[in-house]
Parts: sequence; C-alpha cells; structure tokens
Amino acid sequence: MKAVAVPASKKLAPKKSARKKTTPKKSAVKENPLAPERIAEILRRLEAAYPNAECALHHRNAWELLVATILSAQCTDVRVNMVTPELFRKFPTPKAMAEASLPALEAEIRSTGFYHNKAKSISGAAKQLVERFGGKVPKTMAELLTLPGVARKTGNVVLGVAFGLAEGVVVDTHVLRISRRLDLTKAEEPKKVEQDLMRIIPRDHWIQFSHEVIHHGRQICIARKPRCIDCTVETLCYSADKTWSSH
Repeated sequence: MKAVAVPASKKLAPKKSARKKTTPKKSAVKENPLAPERIAEILRRLEAAYPNAECALHHRNAWELLVATILSAQCTDVRVNMVTPELFRKFPTPKAMAEASLPALEAEIRSTGFYHNKAKSISGAAKQLVERFGGKVPKTMAELLTLPGVARKTGNVVLGVAFGLAEGVVVDTHVLRISRRLDLTKAEEPKKVEQDLMRIIPRDHWIQFSHEVIHHGRQICIARKPRCIDCTVETLCYSADKTWSSH
C-alpha cells in the first residue's frame, strides 16, 4: 500500500479574507440561508482563511488513519497523536494487531478513553481486514461500514484523506456545531446533518470543507464564547449565541 505522508504538526492560523461587497443582507440570509450565492461565499471565505487545512491525525497509510480515527472518538487528536507512534511500533500491521491480546492493546490506548471498547474495535477491524480484505483497507463506504468501530464519520475520513474519495462529509462536533450556527442545517443527528450538507455543498468541496470547518471550530467558532470578532464568516452568520456582531 502506498504510504500517506505524515503532515507536520502545526496550527493553522486563520487568515483574514477579503470581504466582497456583494455579501447577502441580513434579511436575505434569514429568508433563504441556503441561497447558492451565500453557500459559495461561505466556502470561499473558509478556503481563503484555511488554505492548508488537512487532517490533524498523524498517519503513514490508510490502516494507521483508520485506527487513529477510531481512537479519536471522545478524544482529542493531540492525545491520539501521542498514543499512536508506540502503538504502531508494537503492532505495525493489521495482522500484528489482530494477533495482539486485548489487554496489550488496552494498555497502549488507555489514555484515549473508552479504551475497552476501542481495543475491541481496532482488534476486530484488524481481524476483518486480514480475513476478508487481504490486510488492506477497503476503498468503499459499504465495505468500511462492515468493520467494527467504523461509522460514516470514520469512513469519510479514511476515504477522503487516504484515498481522495468524496463519498460524504465528515461530521464531527465542530462541523455539527458550526453548520447549525450558519443555518446550513437544523438537524441535530450527524447522519442528518451530513445529508443536509451533501445537498447544498458541491461534491468537490466535501473533503476540504470538513477540514476547514474543523480548524475553524478549534480556533475561532468554539463551543463557548466563540471569537466572533475574529471570524471570517461573521457577516454571514446570525447565530443567537454570537458574542460580537457587525450587523
């Protein structure tokens, strides 16, 4: 399998994007927040602010990305990146991990939380890859979803980052929160949020959109007291919990 380069660990600083004079007015946004021109402007500003946004999970191949994404549930990417180097040094392949005992795996991933269930998932996924896929990570969502511990979020991360395949939109807590704040969806369940986003965002933006929104959510549009004064899409946002407004 062709290795996926490990990105250098660095924080992406959002850049100020130029504001077009054609920004939709408040009334227009409220009447039709899904207007194509508004969606296009949101995408343009996010891309300008985070031109180098990429997956924060360190990995060298699709297998390592799959495991890292499973471990990232209810855990920060920073913590996962601290755990995976030693984990993959001891168990570098699906075969090696499939043969490892659960206590051995649990000992390595304990600090990521929920380690009992995560150990079962990565062990089960490793065994399935060895038994059914020749030790290779499959390249279809249908096949990925048959692996223990894999739901659409993990499937989308692996397909998008490792293989460059846009089968859906990654919806983590940041994407869910910001999509609702920007009135791109009213849904609360990740699956429904993803369906809404797939309808309004061009497919060739699905992969990058998630990376950009995740970086934006970590740095600017945080859950409590979002830094609206520094937000590149503030003039397009009418969220009730804004901390500053130019409107």
